[in-house]
Amino acid sequence: MAGLSLRNVRKTYTDGTDVIHGIDLEVQDGEFLVFVGPSGCGKSTLLRMIAGLEDITGGDILIGGERINDVEPSRRGVAMVFQSYALYPHMTVAENMGFALKLAGESRDAIGAAVGRAAEILQISHLLDKRPKTLSGGQRQRVAIGRAIVRKPRVFLFDEPLSNLDAALRVQMRIELARLHGEIGNTMIYVTHDQVEAMTLGDRIALFNAGRIEQVGRPLDLYERPASRFVAGFLGSPRMNFLRCEPAPSASTGSLRLRLGDAGEISLNRPVGAAVPVALGVRPEHISLTRTGDGLRARVELLEHLGDSVIMYASLAGQRDPVAVRLSAHPDGLEPGATVGLLPQAEHVAIFDAAGRAMSSA
Repeated sequence: MAGLSLRNVRKTYTDGTDVIHGIDLEVQDGEFLVFVGPSGCGKSTLLRMIAGLEDITGGDILIGGERINDVEPSRRGVAMVFQSYALYPHMTVAENMGFALKLAGESRDAIGAAVGRAAEILQISHLLDKRPKTLSGGQRQRVAIGRAIVRKPRVFLFDEPLSNLDAALRVQMRIELARLHGEIGNTMIYVTHDQVEAMTLGDRIALFNAGRIEQVGRPLDLYERPASRFVAGFLGSPRMNFLRCEPAPSASTGSLRLRLGDAGEISLNRPVGAAVPVALGVRPEHISLTRTGDGLRARVELLEHLGDSVIMYASLAGQRDPVAVRLSAHPDGLEPGATVGLLPQAEHVAIFDAAGRAMSSA
């Protein structure tokens, strides 16, 4: 096992397009780190650079303290699992898993022992004599992971390995990947665009945006304390509500009072900073509903019944987008067209400046 260091890593294609803009990142030995972000943000490109499948324009990549920029992919001590299973259809499961060791000249006994251990970890020992066409998608992905395990890499690289599976199977495979990491303890880097996978799998998350890392940290840290409006809007479903605001006169010098157009005002227990807040962010679960006329005045537009909760969408005067509110139950008499009051929980409110950066928290 080994840690991974990225030092000012850059990637520019021959046409001059910059896709990775000076990434600095430390991945600890044995850590499960998730690269997450929208399509085209550079996360898979960076993973391929670590694997040696893409050239590096600038910077250094180190595994276990060893600079590997010019090391052949097969000698880097990494194993990569792709979205496509890439199994040989004419080979059995055991032959697929042991093929890399066979090419390396390992003995039949050594290959058999390595394949057997990996199959036991992945709970596919009963499939070793079968061929890929007889397996389900989840079973094929386990075989692809097993093929990586037998190589005993220092670092595992996963490039959206669950994208081809249906929703129920993705949940099952997330559980199995978490169990696998706990059992073998290797350093793992996992690329996904799925925020649920990122939040549930990663010890830490690196959230990418246009070839840069917006924020790195534990999943709940990014969710509860986003460093930017981009981070706040990417994590969460429904996403964080963003409301245009401006400072309002306040009699107290120790608090910040914000006006949200004709919808009303909100007071936050935090000092006024040098930057002027232009947007207020609050997640759907951090807004309380009131009928007393307190809070922000809103009109109910739509109710989504999810079984365990209700998502209410309401319009506020002067705001472009409706506000999403998560309710634990459907209050009696609440229907589209009703006028309600919305009370953002001040301790959970985030405020952002004109550059989209989060301002100081309470």
